[in-house]
Amino acid sequence: MHFSEVKAEELPENMGIKSTIKWLIREDDGARAAAMRYFQILPGGKIFGHHHPWEHEIFVVRGTGKLRIGSKWYLVDQGMFIFIPPNVEHEYINEGNEPFEFICIIPLKPTAKEEVIKC
Repeated sequence: MHFSEVKAEELPENMGIKSTIKWLIREDDGARAAAMRYFQILPGGKIFGHHHPWEHEIFVVRGTGKLRIGSKWYLVDQGMFIFIPPNVEHEYINEGNEPFEFICIIPLKPTAKEEVIKC
């Protein structure tokens, strides 16, 4: 299936602004280990700080963004890949002039005990 055929869903207001998610692969599709999602953050948009007991593997498809992992900020752009460990707070911001888009892969089940790791 082509990703353009998947409906983009606005993130709830408590999760972010000017941001959408497309669930490309999930349990409903027969996935047993991981889900694949496609995020788009429009200029001026953000996904608020949050944490959870699973890791993220991210690949930036388009644009530039600021990404906070723990207490460190990173500038990321097209072609970069990022690993976010479980339970580490993270957030995403688009301060650029074009959409910031990335693929995010997460496990379908938690990979760690629920806790907040400060770093």
